[in-house]
Amino acid sequence: MDIIKVVLADDHVLVRDGIKALLEDQSGIQVIDEASNGKEALEVIRNRKPDLLIVDIRMPEMNGIEVVAEITKNNLGIKALVLSMHDSEEYVVKAIEAGADGYLLKGASKDEFLKAINSIAAGGKYFTGDVSAIIMNHFVSNGNSSSGHNVTKTKKEDPFNLTKREKQILKLVLQLKNNKDIAEELDISRRTAEVHRFNLMKKLEVKNLMELTNKSKEFQLV
Repeated sequence: MDIIKVVLADDHVLVRDGIKALLEDQSGIQVIDEASNGKEALEVIRNRKPDLLIVDIRMPEMNGIEVVAEITKNNLGIKALVLSMHDSEEYVVKAIEAGADGYLLKGASKDEFLKAINSIAAGGKYFTGDVSAIIMNHFVSNGNSSSGHNVTKTKKEDPFNLTKREKQILKLVLQLKNNKDIAEELDISRRTAEVHRFNLMKKLEVKNLMELTNKSKEFQLV
């Protein structure tokens, strides 16, 4: 198994040291560099090309959400896990909009932290339970309040011609399932799950979970 190369970005030395200490006995994960602010983080990941950036939100010069947005905008091919003490809807939603692959609170257990890293490195998404609830509440609230006349709106015809399998995949993705979970639930290979997920995102012309959820609600796809 390939080693997951990680860069840490947090303006607190003690936090970075704590994460490194937590990961040092993990043979499949290696912290290759670190940064103390957003601009430094971008410079480091461009030079070191890690598999995963673990980033705090509140940092000097450029915050973590802005860093994630730059990674997404420039197609750097680096996964991003936001590790923060903030569980407010504002931060969570902005992180997802920026393209974060996961959001974990700093109070998470070691086991959950490692699960998040491995899930994201394998191509999935990871949002801790409390954060998942915030995400779904936000989407539901926005869907119900985006316009008053939507309450009695009739179901739109599916313009994307999704197959039965694609609708199954969509439903599971909206439940924040990763590719491994989807493969197990549908009794297919992980590679097949990845292909279905890719084709689904391409067919709906979306780039992230938030866009996917909004379009699913707009056209009532599930």
